[in-house]
Parts: sequence; C-alpha cells; structure tokens
Amino acid sequence: MKLRPEFVERVNKLEEKYATIGQDMNSYLDGLLYSNVTNYWDYVNVDTLLSLQHPKTDYPDELIFIMYHQVTELYFRLALHELEQIANNGRDIVMETGEDKGWNKKLDPKYYAERVNRINNYFEALTKSFDIMGSGMEKQQFLRFRMALLPASGFQSAQYRMIEICATDFIRLVDKDDRKKFEGKKASIEKMFENIYWKKGATELETGQKTLTLKHFEKKYSGKLIALANDYKDKNLWAKYKSLSKADQKTTDLINALKQLDVNVNVNWPLVHYRSAAKYLEKGKNENIAATGGTNWQKYLPPRFQKRMFYPELWSEHEKENWGKSWVESIIKK
Repeated sequence: MKLRPEFVERVNKLEEKYATIGQDMNSYLDGLLYSNVTNYWDYVNVDTLLSLQHPKTDYPDELIFIMYHQVTELYFRLALHELEQIANNGRDIVMETGEDKGWNKKLDPKYYAERVNRINNYFEALTKSFDIMGSGMEKQQFLRFRMALLPASGFQSAQYRMIEICATDFIRLVDKDDRKKFEGKKASIEKMFENIYWKKGATELETGQKTLTLKHFEKKYSGKLIALANDYKDKNLWAKYKSLSKADQKTTDLINALKQLDVNVNVNWPLVHYRSAAKYLEKGKNENIAATGGTNWQKYLPPRFQKRMFYPELWSEHEKENWGKSWVESIIKK
C-alpha cells in the first residue's frame, strides 16, 4: 500500500517528537494499535462524578446544596489553572516536537488579558447561577439539614483562598484595620498571614474567639497557603501586570479585565452569598440565625465593611470610597 504524503509527513514529525524526548516511536504506535476508543462517559468519569454526593440527611434539597458547592470548586480549579499559566508566562506546548517553548518566554499582554477574562467568565457563571442554591432550596429544609453539617462551612474553601493569594500582593489581603502595620516594611508572609482579613469573619459572635470552623481550616491549610503566598510573591497577577512595559500596562482591555476581576471576586461573589444568607438566616429585624460554622457573615460578607480590593491603583478615590455600595443596593433589592 502506498502511503499518502501527508501521512508520511506526520510520521516523520512524530518520530522527531519522540526522539527529542528520548522515546521509541514504535512503542507508542503499538500503544495506539492496542488501545480502545474513547467514549464520553469514561473520559468525563460520569459514574465517578455522580457518586460523589453523600447527603448527611434525608432532606431532598441537601443534594442541591452539595452539588452547587462541588460545581463551585470545579470552577475555582479552572481559575487557578489560568492563574498558574499567567504566573509562568504561558504553557504553549508545541506538539510536533514535544518541546515546551512557552514556559519561560516573556509574558504576552494579550495572553495575560485573555486568561484574566477566562477567570472573569468562570466567576460570572458562578454568580449568575447562584440562585440555583441561593433561591432554589426550601428554607425549612435548609434550616434543618444545615444542622447536620456543623462545623463545616463554605468559608473553608481553600481554593478560594488560593485564588485570592494568586491574584494580588499579599498585603492587600491583610485586614484593613491592620494593614498600616505592614505596609512598606517588607513584612514576612507568615506575619501578615496572622492578620489576614478572613480570620475575623470566623470568630464566635458571642465570645470573639476562633470558631471550630477556623481552627480546622488553619490546621489543614495554613502551611499550604503560606507556602503558596511565598511562591507567588513575585508572580501573582498584580506582580505579572507590573512586569509588563509601561505602555502595555495602559492597555484599556487589560485594565478593564483586572478591574472586572476585582469586582467579580471582591464584590459580586460575596454579595450573592450575603443575599442568600439574608434569605435563609434572617429571622426578623435585628435578629439573625448563626451560620453553620458560626462565622460572622453579617460583617464578613458585605464589601462595604471589608473594602477589600486587589488593585486599588486602578480605581479612582471616589470608586474606592464607594466600593461595593451601588452593587449592594442593586443586589439587595432583588
């Protein structure tokens, strides 16, 4: 049988690829010969995926609660995947040779903006779909099955904390009341971590002591988060932005992408949680039910209290002063 020229060309490229990485192409061709075809359910692991829901009660709406949080963690994983690529200047694998030619190249501002917009899409998908859980459960069911979940809380999402760490300089995550102690002093990540903003959101409402939710979270993740923060000191999203040329930093599309990320993570995402908490946990005027982990959600979630932002240099003084206020009004009215 006469081989077509395009087939011969591909075989030659394959041989070159495997020679580059010190592998025998014939062995890989044998693997292709013996392997089975791929089907959807095996590739996506559908059966495994659908086996990961284990409600603690018999209330049907608990399944909604579990699955939406699982979906959230998958989107967070995608966001971290994009942040890792930006941090390392891209991973454009050249399949013909097997070489990773994009790993150490200079960061392309267009590539940067495209990846930031991907993260924005992930957060916007989550925010827009939050009513699946935020308004999609019967209140009485939620108030009952939540008691079986103590002291677990969405507060304990380590991936969300990782996104924050990878998105900005660590000083921006220090509680606003403590930030001045560290600004301009080259403080260590370890010292600043003790004053990170979210710790105040996991204190007992009555005593001001750490909740069991926070104690469990710190025991499992503090070391990992501190290590990540040290690793991303010079390659977080803001550091990579500052590494671009002055002209590239002024690119409108890039600035808008970063500002939208700031809003998505620090305003819109906390607010949909606040709206949900207000629906399910408010008993009446000036009377609230504690969150499952005992977190102080009334002070922790609203952006107007935290005034947390990743990129204050990109916002005007008026915008910073009114951070989250207009969004609060529009969300709460819904």
